[in-house]
Amino acid sequence: MEENKIHQEISFLGSFQNYLREFVYGGIDGAVTTFAVVAGAVGANLDPSIIIILGFANLFADGFSMSVGAYLSAKSEKEHYKKHRNIEYWEIETIPEIERKEVEDIYRAKGFEGKLLQDVVDVIVSDKDRWVDEMMKNELEMIPDSKSPFKIGLATLISFILVGFIPLIVYVYDYFRDLNYDKFFWTSLFTGLAFLLIGWMKSYVNQTNTLKSITETLALGFIAALVAYYVGDILETFVLKSGI
Repeated sequence: MEENKIHQEISFLGSFQNYLREFVYGGIDGAVTTFAVVAGAVGANLDPSIIIILGFANLFADGFSMSVGAYLSAKSEKEHYKKHRNIEYWEIETIPEIERKEVEDIYRAKGFEGKLLQDVVDVIVSDKDRWVDEMMKNELEMIPDSKSPFKIGLATLISFILVGFIPLIVYVYDYFRDLNYDKFFWTSLFTGLAFLLIGWMKSYVNQTNTLKSITETLALGFIAALVAYYVGDILETFVLKSGI
């Protein structure tokens, strides 16, 4: 029983790691867009209840949209790979001499020649699946993605909502407890910490410099919020106060 539990935990961690890239980028988009909505609303001096409404509308609408886009993109890639794989099967059935010649050209370019070249080619073309795999990888340079499109979309949605909720935490808490301190300051602080964590995770996923990744993520969030804040401030001045 204990051994099965350990295997399940290892399987879960492995599955999570496979979709860490989607989690990271979904989280970045969730935090940036929601924080930008909050900053824009604060710049426009909107009521906190309006900020909550706008924030949650963005959180679920954009999160769903992004996850659907990620799912369809991954599904399209798989269908594209499958289509070309079927074409390769048709070609080795219909024009095997040409396809064999292409395998020879591939391995000749790698330095094989003479009898060794022919032996290698004979081994490859003796099995249709191996032959097609060779053509997909070395001729078309296409590698299959083992990830599930559904799980890609789900990981994107979950991370977008979880991380994207952070800029709203203070305002939701204030709605029930009526806080007396600067809500936007604490929202910015919590969101900044979220950017730090996501930036660190991005450096792990992309195998890049940690400080650079964190700085880029913080800068992205700061610029988006700054633009949204001043757009909100300008709109309040020229639209709301003018009575348009």
